[in-house]
Amino acid sequence: MANLLKRRRPTLFTALAATVATGVAAYTYARRKTHPYLPTVAHVDLHKYRGLWYEVARLPTRYEKGCQHVTATYKMRPDGKVDVLNTCHKEGLEGPVETAKGTAYPVDETNAKLKVSFFWPFTGDYWVLDLDYADYQYALVGEPSRKNLWILSRKPHLDRSIRDRLVAHARNLGFPVDNLIYTPQPMAGKP
Repeated sequence: MANLLKRRRPTLFTALAATVATGVAAYTYARRKTHPYLPTVAHVDLHKYRGLWYEVARLPTRYEKGCQHVTATYKMRPDGKVDVLNTCHKEGLEGPVETAKGTAYPVDETNAKLKVSFFWPFTGDYWVLDLDYADYQYALVGEPSRKNLWILSRKPHLDRSIRDRLVAHARNLGFPVDNLIYTPQPMAGKP
């Protein structure tokens, strides 16, 4: 009996590995099929995109619960990746500060689709869906599942007409914009 198990062990291991690989492939295929196509901007100049951005609005996320005065700072690295520093003030504009550091990298030549990691080896999608090409003053960022969405601006407050246009664009892309949280930010001239 022991000899029979020794002879079958490689076969069982191969069958188990094939089953796991098939399951992973099926999950990946099903996941792709459940998310409709999500167009991004044609190109992002990461050198122009770097710097400080204020969060104007977001879809609710567990990790931003209670956050106000939210900012993201992007800094180019020599290896082509981007250092990310997200800052949140908890429960008030001047509340306790929480930060998260991560790294982003483009996944194609457009630089409009990035992977972001705050906890290796886990990554998330960061797709630029709309962008002020003239001056890089605002951006609409989301991901294919439509669970995460951010409206970003170089200033704490974005012109209402631009914000409304970005919200309408996100709605047309299938994001649940009725759930948007408009992020409190300090008035101009304050930190």
